[in-house]
Amino acid sequence: MFVLWAGIRLSARTGGARRLAENDPELFFETYGHKLLIDEFQRVPSLLLEMKKIVDQKTLSGEDSSGMFWLTGSQQFKMMKSLSETLAGRVGIFSFSSFSQSELAGIARPAFSAEIAELKQREPVKSLASVHDVYERIFKGGMPRLNTSKIPRERFFMDYINTYLERDIHGLEQVGKLSEFNNFLVFMAARTGQELKYDEIAKNVGISAPTAKAWVAMLERSGIIFVLHPYYTNITSRLVKTPKVYFLDTGLAAYLCRWPTSETLENGAMSGAFFETFVISEIVKSFYNAGKDLNLYYYRDIDKKEVDLLIVNADGITPIEIKKAKSPPDAGKNFPVLKKLGQPVKPALVLCMADELVPYSRDVWLCPISLI
Repeated sequence: MFVLWAGIRLSARTGGARRLAENDPELFFETYGHKLLIDEFQRVPSLLLEMKKIVDQKTLSGEDSSGMFWLTGSQQFKMMKSLSETLAGRVGIFSFSSFSQSELAGIARPAFSAEIAELKQREPVKSLASVHDVYERIFKGGMPRLNTSKIPRERFFMDYINTYLERDIHGLEQVGKLSEFNNFLVFMAARTGQELKYDEIAKNVGISAPTAKAWVAMLERSGIIFVLHPYYTNITSRLVKTPKVYFLDTGLAAYLCRWPTSETLENGAMSGAFFETFVISEIVKSFYNAGKDLNLYYYRDIDKKEVDLLIVNADGITPIEIKKAKSPPDAGKNFPVLKKLGQPVKPALVLCMADELVPYSRDVWLCPISLI
């Protein structure tokens, strides 16, 4: 088991720990030892060279060097650049998004599984019992500070956007005017749950298609969006190969789209897209939190038959449909098209507002989203 001996934050310019880290990294580690958590480590990148030296010495002496240092920070691009240049092959990277609903409810869960036996053992998240409750959670999102303090929602997201633009994005070679990038963020939020088309982004934001592609990649690397790729094989050429995009925090997307309340969002034109985004993001977060690879795809063919989500494993494909209704009509009507992919198709799920996990047919189950 990992035991944290000390935690150091390097954000304060005048702090003794930061001054020591900048002036004498060797003495810094002699003073604080290990195992050690260092927050905002990207502010003193020179620490990484000394850290590499310590880790290599441990390894060469035959000792276990894993878990000696835990590094956290808030500037994604600077962090990754420093790590890749200095600690390549010596570091494990964990992705964390905003809080999942199970985390907010204090429920420990493994990565989402579509296995019926496992779903039956799950404790439901009570705050997702009604559709109105769901849209309140969609509207607020899962940002840690917003959910653990009394800061007004509008104030929080205003500061968050300004900080993201000024701290993480400003100065990157791919970004010119921050005003254009802000317009790009708003447009992307309005496209959550839809196909990712770079020419369309370029036309509406007033940038080139290559720039749109580069900016989308930046949003993905910084954990703002998740790009869901289509599943296709060489068996058929009738499949759509355009990915879809989802914001990982629905509160941020709702703020960027200027939805004033959860009620207007629930009854507005983007209601379905935000519901789907919420479900996809919760599943993705569950994989992130469990440290598991994402084996998630979607299906769409040129006949416009679509399956919202596919979980693909060695033993087959599990189709998942996402519906806002409590008892959706024609549940799983597109699932039969998956048979032409030439792989076993496992019992399917319709994630919806059902009150309980119940069979819709022999091969399709209705599953409440409170079990995600």
